[in-house]
Amino acid sequence: MSLIEIVIASGKSSVDIALYTLLPVMVVMLCLMKVLEAMGVMAIIVKMLTPVLKPFGLTGMSTFAMVQMNLISFAAPLATLAIMLSRGVSDRHLAATLAMLLAMGQGNILYPMIPLGLNWPVAIVFSIAGGLSAASFTWYFSGKKLSSIACGETQDELTSSPSKKGIINIINDAGAEAIRLSVNAVPMLTLSITIVGILTQIGAVAGFERLVTPILHVINVSQIYVVPSIAKYLGGGTAYLVVASDLVHSSNITAGDINKSVGFLIHTFDLPGIGIFLGMCTRIIAVFKYALPGILVGILMRTILHGFYF
Repeated sequence: MSLIEIVIASGKSSVDIALYTLLPVMVVMLCLMKVLEAMGVMAIIVKMLTPVLKPFGLTGMSTFAMVQMNLISFAAPLATLAIMLSRGVSDRHLAATLAMLLAMGQGNILYPMIPLGLNWPVAIVFSIAGGLSAASFTWYFSGKKLSSIACGETQDELTSSPSKKGIINIINDAGAEAIRLSVNAVPMLTLSITIVGILTQIGAVAGFERLVTPILHVINVSQIYVVPSIAKYLGGGTAYLVVASDLVHSSNITAGDINKSVGFLIHTFDLPGIGIFLGMCTRIIAVFKYALPGILVGILMRTILHGFYF
């Protein structure tokens, strides 16, 4: 297969997954979340959860970001992080929140995985458990030297006043945002799938698979996870979704395999995810090294939970 053929095939796969998988899910979920936010329901949920999550090093806005990550997408919490930064959230709270977000599963991947056999309720519970583990480790250990004093405004709660926007405007705004998020995924997705295709074509993936197979046998892990792992960590969650879908439809991987691998393969700690979060501002870059150990702890926790449960 020539380079042009690989690029065209990758483009078709990325457009297909963006328009026919991501977009419908994102439209429905974003509309639901926007309506609940406009009605003041999300503010009430955040207010109720804040005292519970405070011991984990999280704030009210961190709680909202958690909901956004699990129920919408990896991109949804970016606006919440921006608000936290503008209101002067402390470096310690910022590091804990960043660790939580990068260790959890993202809604835009979890939902499309349901038809592939994903046990969504369990995945969400374990995702939150991993996020809280990541935040706690960062707050109490790796980020404990960071300042916990806010450097600006101290208010970080959502307003409980319902929005005066009409329901049609809210739905239109949510739909436009869903389209933007889905279309924005196409370039990175196409590039990453192309890279994976090239590596597969030149034999690099097969070589790496042969290299790690003895190690995988020792730890009793199937080699079927090698290609999805390469796709995920190079191309992000959407690239993994494409590869996993192909493997399921070709009967090379089962629903049980999907559920066992969720903790290790569905999160935002990959090259595209790290680049997007670190690209927000220099403060996030500065606290990332303190959040990194917490992120790894959170992903490890999720991996263990999924491995034992399934």
